[in-house]
Amino acid sequence: MEHVTAVVELLYQFGVNSMAGRASTELESSFFSGAEVEFLAEDDMVVIVPSLRMDTLHLICGDFGPFMPQVPASVPLWLGIAMKKRGKCRLRAPEWMSVENLTQVLELERESSQEFQPLPFHYVEVSRLLLDNARDDLVDVYMVQTLIEDIRNVRFHKVQTGLQTLSGKTHAVKLKNLGAMEVSLIRPFFVKALEKFYVHDNEELVQPSQGETDTPLASVDRHPRRVLRPR
Repeated sequence: MEHVTAVVELLYQFGVNSMAGRASTELESSFFSGAEVEFLAEDDMVVIVPSLRMDTLHLICGDFGPFMPQVPASVPLWLGIAMKKRGKCRLRAPEWMSVENLTQVLELERESSQEFQPLPFHYVEVSRLLLDNARDDLVDVYMVQTLIEDIRNVRFHKVQTGLQTLSGKTHAVKLKNLGAMEVSLIRPFFVKALEKFYVHDNEELVQPSQGETDTPLASVDRHPRRVLRPR
């Protein structure tokens, strides 16, 4: 039990500041990067208010339009941002990005120390893209940005606190209502921590038995080797 406690303390101190950057190269390559997660979030649907008339756009992901001036329409986020940059529309913030809703979510996050409040899976990425590309279309933009940052900090603090509950008997970690960016940050660290616990609890996987060390290598394969013909 002492080695388990030591591992918990070491891993917690090692990963509390930057979990995503502490995983091994092989482990990191098997997960999505922050840029890749943001790219996936651009497929989320948002509402735009066109400023001109446009015909239907026939795209691989579907047909969007026709667009009429001042008539709201739903499009993928990446398309809305592209039209916004060309001055062809305004972007509407999702309902969950209102100050009232974010304030309520923040209060509930602070009240519950073990549960995460339901938010869109890509809430971090969508809010960042809207704040970067459509600040002039958002209401109370500074308050919205502050509330989202506070929510992220509270939720991440819960994750850090939960690290202390890991033990050698932990085989899996289930966290409900986490966002995509939050999962991409903590999953490499959690996987690495569980691997360390598994290795410490199964030392025979690391250290071969006495019988295996005394067995000559030649006795492992006694079959005659096939003679290869010269090229």
